[in-house]
Amino acid sequence: MIYCVVPEELAPDLYDKLANYYADDPNVEVIIDRRKGERRTEGDHGGQRQVRDRRRPRVPGEFPPIEER
Repeated sequence: MIYCVVPEELAPDLYDKLANYYADDPNVEVIIDRRKGERRTEGDHGGQRQVRDRRRPRVPGEFPPIEER
């Protein structure tokens, strides 16, 4: 699915034109972006965001010595 996102300010001029242009293409959907402001601000979660290390933890212990040939 391809989303053709039209900013809300341009929707009166562009939405109908783009919707008609892509009407025959079932893989394209024209939508209006109505979001207001940024989603990731410091105040949203009280500043308690934690960045975690998602790498697999190391196996405890040591590797056996490698013999040279």
